[in-house]
Amino acid sequence: QVQLVESGGGSVEAGGSLRLSCATSENAPGYCMGWFRQAPGKEREGVATIARDGRANYADSVKGRFTISQDSAKNILYLEMNSLKPEDTAMYYCAAGGRVANYCFVTDYYNYWGQGTQVTVSS
Repeated sequence: QVQLVESGGGSVEAGGSLRLSCATSENAPGYCMGWFRQAPGKEREGVATIARDGRANYADSVKGRFTISQDSAKNILYLEMNSLKPEDTAMYYCAAGGRVANYCFVTDYYNYWGQGTQVTVSS
């Protein structure tokens, strides 16, 4: 069973930056890994995903501000978040084991999830 542990969340002012990390217990099988977020009263949504070939995709709301990357040797997934906005406030989750190629933003297609890390951006 692959285990994921996120870290790096916190509270920042608008315009600030945070870097989230997701440590995985092993290299999860599947086509992609990703970061998702869920704000109170809203559905979980995809933020950024990265495929095994290194291709990254981003939600329109974070393009140009967030960067997803991975250290395959250490089994760590990162999310660099810059120019944060209050609307970025949410619980952020790491996901691994995306089962379907080209559908990396679909939450139902992931086998493994972390416990989440809270990001709060104040105006």
